[in-house]
Amino acid sequence: MEKLKRALTLPGLTMIAAGACIGSGIFMTPNGVASEVPDAGLILLVWFLGGVITITGSLTFAELGSMYPKAGGVYVYIRDAFGPLMAFLYGWVFLTVINTGALAALGVACVDFLGFFVEIGADAQMWIAAGIIISLSLINILGINVSQWIISGLTGLKIAALIAIVFVALCMASPPDAAMSEKAASSPAEIRFTAIFVALVGVLWSYGGWYHATFLAGETKNPHRTVPRALILGALIVTLLYVSANWAYLKFLSIEELTASNRVAADALQKVLPYGAKLVAAAVVLSIVGTISIYTMSAPRIYFAMAEDGIFFKALARVHPTYRTPHIAILLQVAMSLILLVAWQTFHNLITYVTFIDMVFLILGAACLFIFRKTRPQSERPFRVWLYPWLPGFFILVGTLFLISTLVERPVQTIGGLVVLSSGVLVYYAYRSYTGKRNA
Repeated sequence: MEKLKRALTLPGLTMIAAGACIGSGIFMTPNGVASEVPDAGLILLVWFLGGVITITGSLTFAELGSMYPKAGGVYVYIRDAFGPLMAFLYGWVFLTVINTGALAALGVACVDFLGFFVEIGADAQMWIAAGIIISLSLINILGINVSQWIISGLTGLKIAALIAIVFVALCMASPPDAAMSEKAASSPAEIRFTAIFVALVGVLWSYGGWYHATFLAGETKNPHRTVPRALILGALIVTLLYVSANWAYLKFLSIEELTASNRVAADALQKVLPYGAKLVAAAVVLSIVGTISIYTMSAPRIYFAMAEDGIFFKALARVHPTYRTPHIAILLQVAMSLILLVAWQTFHNLITYVTFIDMVFLILGAACLFIFRKTRPQSERPFRVWLYPWLPGFFILVGTLFLISTLVERPVQTIGGLVVLSSGVLVYYAYRSYTGKRNA
């Protein structure tokens, strides 16, 4: 069987780790955060907390990534720590909820920002979103070198756009009208503690995706060292950019304006530049295209690893004879993302659905570190997480509080995700029964 090609370098994988985070979220979700915690200090605190969670998660997964230079990343950690059923469930929800839901949400967001340049009817929106997902998936079949080049370029443009927004805020923005801000803002004492965790839905969606770098370990040069470095560098870059960008938004917009805006970055820059909204919209479209490109490339490596382990359809382990990419796995993912695009349609429904289930398995992945420290103390670890067990323990604790708050405050989407997760148990045993009878 053809093998995946090791072509990713540290700069390329760092751009993937950062670029997987910087998509639509930082440009769209700040209004949802402000509606839950309408106080400037708390808004920045929540975005900073999201960064801390991301950095602690990246440090935790950096040790795991240094131990496992294989395609599949988090899937491989869960398989070796918890067994094939839990590993299958992770791959199952990644295919049916996490990555495909993220692709659908990103497609919706991309079309929304294209609306700055041309009027798009409701029916056409779905077709255009689907076309973007399909086109980028086909490009990723052409090979990891092509994808690495495209992703690095687009991620560089994303970072430049966010730096530009902060620079304009430093040079041109005046504080928003005080009377308007006081009218909309709430005292921190009046804001419920659970609201902070609900606000984290949009924040963690915006930070989400850093762990996609682990899926590509099997195609990375010197993965023992490259994967952990890329994870940490990517998390630090994104945290600095996100906190700075939200500071800039608050310089441009009052709390009331921030809460009312569905296109925060565009509305903010429009206040000081004649074509600010269109400039931001163009940057956001490129940003989203870059993130979709990463997601369509990275996640199929999970389904590839599942098929190689014999717990999912063997066809998904096929590698294209010319391009050496898991083309069947990529095409299956496209089909599932199109189904979710039609089923959920709205951006905020999709991100709650995705973020909740994503955090369930990130917590489980972090727990693998504790298991491996006990069961595999002699394994090679080129990188060891700092402040063990406190740092990974913090990630698990905050993630658990987030899950509880989201389940209470947003039950429809979270229960929908849990139903899909439960269905994976039936699919797993049905597939085992099917393959057992075929091999009998």
